[in-house]
Amino acid sequence: MKMKQLKSTAHDLQAIVERSLVARDLAEPLASFDVEQTTDKVASFMDREVYDVVGIREDGLIIGYLRRSELREGKIANYLRLFEDNLVMEETRGIADVLRRFDREESSPVFVTGASSHVWGIITRGDLQKAPVRMYLFALITLLEMQLLNLIRHQHSADESWKQQLSADRLKKAIEMYEHKCKRNIAIDVLDCLQWCDKRDIVVASDSLWSSLGWESPNKAKSELNELQGLRDDLAHAQDILVEHWPRLVKLADSAQKRLKACERLELTREVAA
Repeated sequence: MKMKQLKSTAHDLQAIVERSLVARDLAEPLASFDVEQTTDKVASFMDREVYDVVGIREDGLIIGYLRRSELREGKIANYLRLFEDNLVMEETRGIADVLRRFDREESSPVFVTGASSHVWGIITRGDLQKAPVRMYLFALITLLEMQLLNLIRHQHSADESWKQQLSADRLKKAIEMYEHKCKRNIAIDVLDCLQWCDKRDIVVASDSLWSSLGWESPNKAKSELNELQGLRDDLAHAQDILVEHWPRLVKLADSAQKRLKACERLELTREVAA
């Protein structure tokens, strides 16, 4: 008996995420003050709320922002910063795009615009802890794990040579899980009972696998797969993902998507050849 073959692709995942998880889901309303307001009142508010950035309004619209660290005496108009293009994002942009915007100076927030193209919201690094980002990352890593299993199955299942890449203890655990699930009439094979660490070891041991997925060496493949496993575990157990994984988080997410797309190109190549 064998589990049904994977149908999801990176394109499918991206389409789902872009439809349902967008910048608007992470943004908080940007607190703002009239351009004529004095710095003492604004500074007092920012200290009380622990805000590093607030917006500046003119004629009811937010036209720019200021940083608490720059405030001195006078009117806040003297400390106006206009919105740089690289800091502004439409509220309908996907989570992956949001993450990439933070692959720069970590103190800079992302400002969010609505249908009228006016800024209304703000996303800070802390907002990357919210459920939409966590859901996206977990789905991305899970889909990559499934695709790695597909590659292993295609390359090794005929002669079961994958078993040679596992320790006796790891192989025993996989077989025990397989036998347990068979008793419950679950349609799987032994490969379906491999854990992340098992798939990692098989991929790292195969020159054709790690190189075809774009890694420069088996050591780099192992290191990145270990990082992804750690991130997945923290996501699964609702742990902080910024303390342990920042600033590598953004690059790690991009790399996971890169490996996922490489897996799918290999799958497509095999289908065409067949």
